[in-house]
Amino acid sequence: MDSDFPPLFGCPISMELMEDPVTISTGVTYERKSIEKWLFTYNNKTCPATMQTLAAGDFVITPNLNLKRLILAWKITDSSASPATIEEVRSLLATVESSPFKVSSLRKLRSMIETSDEMKSGFVRLNGIGIVVNVVVQILIDCSDFWTFEACEEAVGVLSQLPISNEDKLFDEMSKREELMKSIAIVLQRGSAEGRFYAVKILRNIAKNTNFNWGSVLEEQGIDFFKPLLELVSDEFSTKASSCALDVMMEILALSKSSRVKAIEAGAVCILIELLPESGRSKCERMLQILQSLCECAEGRLALVEHGMGIAAVTKKILNVSNVATKMGVKILLWISSFHPNERVVEEMMACGVVKKLMMILHMDGGGGGRSSTKEKAIKILKMHGSSWRRSPCFPSELKNYLMFVNIE
Repeated sequence: MDSDFPPLFGCPISMELMEDPVTISTGVTYERKSIEKWLFTYNNKTCPATMQTLAAGDFVITPNLNLKRLILAWKITDSSASPATIEEVRSLLATVESSPFKVSSLRKLRSMIETSDEMKSGFVRLNGIGIVVNVVVQILIDCSDFWTFEACEEAVGVLSQLPISNEDKLFDEMSKREELMKSIAIVLQRGSAEGRFYAVKILRNIAKNTNFNWGSVLEEQGIDFFKPLLELVSDEFSTKASSCALDVMMEILALSKSSRVKAIEAGAVCILIELLPESGRSKCERMLQILQSLCECAEGRLALVEHGMGIAAVTKKILNVSNVATKMGVKILLWISSFHPNERVVEEMMACGVVKKLMMILHMDGGGGGRSSTKEKAIKILKMHGSSWRRSPCFPSELKNYLMFVNIE
């Protein structure tokens, strides 16, 4: 039930149904634990929804008891109101098309099509996509106007509820109207927490489900396309937005070297390394996949070895998360071993426990028929640097004979 709640009942930070709604000085309501973490744990000085700067005396949190009662009542009745009709969709679209006051109608549209396939189909038949896209691209004319920007964010929210594939009308609009993607990129870069989530959700659907040509977008946006994605990846408040951002990066970075270079210039390697130690399984696997893609470039490998935590963070995940994470971690270490075989890197690898992890892979992966690709990579690394590691006074004596065996295998 919680996934179908009315939009006004959702926290703009977490995008989840609020249980303890509180209001701050800007008039925006949030889930208490989310806004307290934003303001007091991370010491932010802005309202995350409006990005207004908060003065020293504005850090007052007031319980929104009326909204809390409404949410409780909605939970009990489970939205017993009569279902929306196609005629209501038609009326709301007419208002969006003709009235300067579009925000309320767009919110209602989003709520109506969010949970009903029938409403989605009716919305498309009534040229809803064309009408809403016209609202989105207005941001290119005047992105400094608050009401234009808010209407654009709500319009992006409507579009984020629609399916996107090569055959869908929304993708057709994306292909024909370059200004639509530019507008979504602006919302991703400058929008509220909610607006940015809607924008990255659309980008995720495009990246995963279509053959969209990202070349012109990346050429025009450059590193500015990746910076907001990396901010969302780092977002501890909205796990949904963070997950979408990782998916977008995975899909786009697989397309070309130029996209990987731009992501590296935006700081992707450093950010992912710093997030990796505390990441859970799903997030960790995707981060390692992105790092693996980035390490195919010389710039990515250099960024990883120059980061104080780079080798250690990758090594720690080997054999501690999943077979998938281990496979990608070993491949990253093979890239580093092959292209940065200098003394400092080799010593750092041993100090971080790389040798022990590689030996464990050889021992644990010994069953079945033949060597796995991960075991082959582990042997390659040991053969490359085994002689250097054996000479080190820090090398465990019990492993020296085994390492000699590996080197002559």
